[in-house]
Amino acid sequence: MAAINTLPRCKTVIEYRELNAGDEALINSFFDEMGGESRAMFNRRDYNRRRALKYCRRSDNTRKYYAAFLGGELLGIVFLLDYNTGIPELGLALCDGFSGKGYGASVAQFAIDAARENGAGGVFLTTHVANVRAQALYEKLGFKLIGTCKDSTELAYLMKFEK
Repeated sequence: MAAINTLPRCKTVIEYRELNAGDEALINSFFDEMGGESRAMFNRRDYNRRRALKYCRRSDNTRKYYAAFLGGELLGIVFLLDYNTGIPELGLALCDGFSGKGYGASVAQFAIDAARENGAGGVFLTTHVANVRAQALYEKLGFKLIGTCKDSTELAYLMKFEK
């Protein structure tokens, strides 16, 4: 596993590793097991699945995809698009059984830290307007709402890093 972080309120260890060739079954299982609400929020028209599978076939320096594991069990997937730019785009989804239990903050922080360590000036993300739980999380982490996009179905958030 490439990186480890610990949740602040407990001693739960989350391990991360970059997705690579051979992870297609893991990715497909993750997306196949998504419930309807999760699919509607994160994987409309199977878009994020296709992007993750494409990354496994041909990774490059413009994006990074990671699997997060809790006790050896897949917790979720997190990614940074436009990784080689000043403001990469963050995306994350947890397996349905882990949502609402405080793990999202740790997974998001892992990606934020990876972007910062790569020299980014901040992180951008979008979330569905109905995903109120994610909006609260992102605002708690320090993201600022900057507007709407994608036909007003997505809210855009930005976190700028202090120099």
